[in-house]
Formats: sequence, C-alpha cells, structure tokens
Amino acid sequence: MITGMRDLAALPKAHLHVHLESTVRPGTLRELAGANGVPRPDEAPAFDGFRAFADYNSLIRACLRRPEDFERVAREFCEDEFAQGTRYAEVTFTAAAHGERLGDLEMPLASVLKGLSEGGARTGLEWRVLLDHSRRRPVARAERTLDLALRHEGVAGLGLAGEERYPLKPFAAVFDRAREAGLHLVHHAGEDAGPGSIREALDLGHSERIGHGIRILEDDALVAEVRERGVALEVCPSSNVTLGLVPSLAAHPLPRLVDAGLAVTLNTDVPSVTGATLTDEFARARAAFGYDDTRLAAIAAAGVTASFAPEATKTALHQGISAWLTPGEGA
Repeated sequence: MITGMRDLAALPKAHLHVHLESTVRPGTLRELAGANGVPRPDEAPAFDGFRAFADYNSLIRACLRRPEDFERVAREFCEDEFAQGTRYAEVTFTAAAHGERLGDLEMPLASVLKGLSEGGARTGLEWRVLLDHSRRRPVARAERTLDLALRHEGVAGLGLAGEERYPLKPFAAVFDRAREAGLHLVHHAGEDAGPGSIREALDLGHSERIGHGIRILEDDALVAEVRERGVALEVCPSSNVTLGLVPSLAAHPLPRLVDAGLAVTLNTDVPSVTGATLTDEFARARAAFGYDDTRLAAIAAAGVTASFAPEATKTALHQGISAWLTPGEGA
C-alpha cells in the first residue's frame, strides 16, 4: 500500500513532450469545425499502430484554419497545463505543414506564439516551442521548418517525428545547420522502431533528448551510453498504450527504464486522444507501478533538469518540488 499520497496536481512539473494539435479541447474542436465548415472528427477510435493515429490526427489539424483558431488553442493549452501543475512546457507544433496546407507559411506559427504569449501572461505558465517535421515528408519542408525556427523568438528547437521506418539520414544536413545556429534538437526515436532509430537520432540528428525511446532496453550497450551521457527519455505511457505500441500500462517498460538508471521524464504526447493530463500520467504511474511520492518527485525533477528552461526557472521548479515533498522545508 502506498502511504502519504500528496496531491499530484500541486506537484510543480515540466512538460517536455506534448503536441499542440493533440491538446485541443473537445468543445473547441467542435466549434472550430463548425466555424470552418469541415467535418468534426469522431471520438478517437482504437488504434492498431502509429499510421492509424496519424490519419486520425490529420482530421483534427484540418479543423484549424484561421489565425484565431491557432491563437485560441494555444491560449487554452496554457490554461489547461497550468491547472494541472505544469509550470514550464515545451510544446511541439508542426508549423510548416500547417503553413503549406493553408498557403501562408508564417501565419500558423505566428498565431500560436501570440496565443502562447497571451496564455502564459494570463496564467504564469512559462513555455518554449519545438517545431517538428514528419520523417516521411520532404527535406525541403524540413528546411522551411528550420527557417521558421530561426526567425521566431520563442522557438527553442526542432526535431523529427512520425513513422520511424523513414530514416533520419536524409535530414542530417538540416540538423547540422540547426545545431550550428544554436537550436536544440529533439527527435522521436525508439517508439515504433528499435535501438537503431535511437542511435541514428543521437549520431546523425544530434538529439539532446529522445522522444519516447522505450525500445532502448533492447540494446544494453546503448543503454549504458545514454545513461553515461545523461540523455533523457521523454516517456509517454498512456500514448504508447493508446497507439497500440505497448499492450497495457502494466506492461509498460517505464519501471525498467528507471531501474536501468536512465533519465526518465513523464509526458502526455497526445492528451486529447488518450484522455490523460500530465497529472493523470503521474497518478497512473503511482497506481500501476506502486511509485511513492519520493519516486514521483524524482521523475518530476528529472523533467526539470532535462528541460531547456533558463537556469533560474529550473532552480525555482526544483525548489517547488522539494517544497511539495517536504512541506514547510522548501518553501
């Protein structure tokens, strides 16, 4: 039995892996679909893999068309994150894909940044944006993504997402330029493919964290290297189960990743699809893996340490986590 269970919504958290398009409130999605005259997606079905999810996600993206749509979902993202105890978020956005779809490369990202600025000022949420690019899309779009990242304040970095059967290698030169320009790099890897995907993300993609990375345990030497280098994993248990990549939460490798000494952070990935907020993810880890408050606080602290937040923000968050764990001593 777990004793002394504290309120997980009050635990200060950094959220490192969450896609903006997969945070839209159901009511907002319904209103935007109606206003834009596009079909509203049904409730998320049972997925049998990543491709099925990607097809469903395209229906959600199609509901976002006007500047005010992007501004609204960004503002509401800030409100929803702050309500669950997130104090710093790195939100991923597929800016170039939206821009090409709508015939205006600048508008979607500019509107999201405006909405985040307004929402952050209103709630106190501190944020950064990461731009992602689908592995199966052209290198030219990745170059446009890099250009957007370099020209917009508030964008901290970029990386690849999507089906890992499409290799990273064709994009290596883009990520060389991104690193030279001082941008952070974070790639999805080891989610629906094995350790080779993680190796490619590290060696060719200069990845500073690994999005997901749950299949790293298939390669002991890679585990040792990633542990030694302190490269954090952005683990998203509910997403992995919902997308059919892991059979159940009880079977999720998160405890084995932690026991291997890896830097494990906890995230939602696609909360509007899984129905799980970041607080819910911590609650599910508590219930499924028997984690006590000390272990959950350590996972929250790992997220802060692995973030691209300013040092002052990290210090404040670590102090807040200590205060949550030992009331009266860290305040």
